[in-house]
Amino acid sequence: MEVSSKFDYIIIGAGSAGCVLANRLTETGRYKVLLMEAGGEDKNPWIHIPIGYAKHFTNAKINWLYETAPGSEWVKRTIGQPRGKVLGGTSSINGMVYIRGQAEDYNHWRQLGNAGWSYEDVLPYFIKSEDQQRGSDDFHGVGGPLTVSDPAEPHPLADAYLEAAVQAGYQLNPDFNGAQQEGFGYTQWTTDNGRRRSTAVGYLKPARKRGNLVVITDAHATRLLFDGLRANGVEYKKGNKLLQAKAEGEVIISGGAYNSPQLLQLSGIGPSQLLQRFGVEVVKDLPGVGENLQDHVNGPVVYKVNKPFTANDVANSFSRRIAAGVKYILSRKGELAWGASYAGGFIKADADSASPDIQAQMMPYSTESAGGAGGFIANDFSGCTIVTALLRPESRGYLRIVSPDPFSAPEIQPNYLSERKDRDVLVAGVQAVRKIMSQNAMMQFILGEHKPGKDCLSYDEVLDYILENCRTSFHPVGTCKMGDDANAVVDKRLRVHGIQGLRVIDASIMPTLISGNTNAPAIMIGEKGSDMILEDAKG
Repeated sequence: MEVSSKFDYIIIGAGSAGCVLANRLTETGRYKVLLMEAGGEDKNPWIHIPIGYAKHFTNAKINWLYETAPGSEWVKRTIGQPRGKVLGGTSSINGMVYIRGQAEDYNHWRQLGNAGWSYEDVLPYFIKSEDQQRGSDDFHGVGGPLTVSDPAEPHPLADAYLEAAVQAGYQLNPDFNGAQQEGFGYTQWTTDNGRRRSTAVGYLKPARKRGNLVVITDAHATRLLFDGLRANGVEYKKGNKLLQAKAEGEVIISGGAYNSPQLLQLSGIGPSQLLQRFGVEVVKDLPGVGENLQDHVNGPVVYKVNKPFTANDVANSFSRRIAAGVKYILSRKGELAWGASYAGGFIKADADSASPDIQAQMMPYSTESAGGAGGFIANDFSGCTIVTALLRPESRGYLRIVSPDPFSAPEIQPNYLSERKDRDVLVAGVQAVRKIMSQNAMMQFILGEHKPGKDCLSYDEVLDYILENCRTSFHPVGTCKMGDDANAVVDKRLRVHGIQGLRVIDASIMPTLISGNTNAPAIMIGEKGSDMILEDAKG
């Protein structure tokens, strides 16, 4: 497919931030924009049915199917890292949980020297993006492209979980994205009348009606093109053709925490010793490209329950699947309309923590495998899981190319739990969750603790369980971090250090991981990045 060789802006990656960019940069009609996506159109019907996210873990047509490298010291297993390879990116395959993080997270970015990224600075972009079912207030907006909804129906397990949290001494919080995050409440989802609201649906679909946007799918970026130290285009492969597109304004990489640093390294921007090892010509020695990888590692606590009202019961019964399908078709309600978490809470597991350091999400299902080669297979009993996630890990990992071949998966080494504090806080979080689940409100539904199990009690026993059974919440960030230190990749306006005409705009620019799910912040970064580009163009 031959396309016009010149655009004002080229966006590489049509994911959570990339679709936002495509919409905002074409709004005025002034600029011609190319949006490239390595995956295809979001036509799979299970993308749009919320519970369908469970079917995407092993689908190579819409998932990059990345895996971590085994750790050498603590978490020595390979763990699946699903990433969206489709219009909408990971917003098309994620669990749809809408969490922004804490005000303190963004204020910390500002304290690190990133002016313009405090909570006061970013809140307007969260509000701008949002179409909040509950209406507008000081923290929320209506009319934005991203629909944010409450579950259409209550669930007895969710109600019991919240009551048990209160019995354990915690407070209720009806809005994790409002005045404060701490406490327990129902989860909100990025769904609209029982259907997923990805950025492909909310942002890209209306933008594709504009004549100044060109969208190319199944186009795998192989390297950036340069004129000296200025990025002026991209080489990509579509089918059997190797093609080029040129940008008269800027090239914007929006591939996420794994694909963005990989493309930079393949293009000669990164640690010079790494690039030279694989024969990649060094354009700019930037040692931080691919470093600073952070993710939310979690310890799942699994329970057997005494009533057949979990997703396990639907998955394991043909007649229940048919009934759930009929209910969804007629009302857009029921199990098929569920996001990943029904209710959740944010707690301080470390008594010295100034803000919540553990996220405890109640999932009305259970599985032995969530992600990776094992896919998503429900247990053969009625079950629920409390996903106990470490919010602000101190452990840092990296991403590195292993070949000059752009089609070779990079090495992903998160170094989960390599820092002692991470281990201590996560163990404390699991124990706190078990205390909540032992309260009377919850025990009316509990047959027993499936994992870790009643005999796993001491610090060392719980830690051993976590090391063998921990999962990721699929929130990788930080590999093209924002800042001005020696390991920073982009500046506060998301421009790649030392290169003209090149920005990275996605979750990889986060200097530190935010305290919660990362899709809403990635969309905010797309919104703020768009404004920066348009402001600089007026310049």
